[in-house]
Amino acid sequence: MKKYSWILILANLLLLLGLFNYSIIKKERILSSGDLVLLELAPVDPRSLMQGDYMRLRYAISQNTADDRVLKRGFCVVKLNAKGIGEKVRLQKENTPKNANELLIEYTAGRWGSINVGAESYFFQEGEGEKYENAKYGGIKVDDKGNSVLVGLYDADLKKIE
Repeated sequence: MKKYSWILILANLLLLLGLFNYSIIKKERILSSGDLVLLELAPVDPRSLMQGDYMRLRYAISQNTADDRVLKRGFCVVKLNAKGIGEKVRLQKENTPKNANELLIEYTAGRWGSINVGAESYFFQEGEGEKYENAKYGGIKVDDKGNSVLVGLYDADLKKIE
């Protein structure tokens, strides 16, 4: 019986490591080949004292969804303006239809009719909080399936804060 339990434990460990590595590869693929979308940040308490140097992010496209039918899960369709800033077009359940020049960002329903696009917090090194206080945009990379990864914060001049 002990032999079978060790085999079961080893199989579960290999499955867990496989899923973990698949997740990493998926995010790396989005970072290397995804489209950059700048999302305007909405006002929020800039730092969390309990969690150290951390900024909670809220996006302008996540607000004012009263006119949209907010499902538990879905896709926020955005269109880039001339500056490369994403503007919400509509919310939809499936990843189609998608018109030319539109990008999808997968979302989950938040509180009070808002949506969460998955990149809701940004951690930075201790003592560098002042540098990020003037962040105006969150830069995310998205793939054609609506998956997104936060790549950094940008200032009003659309320059990445480093």
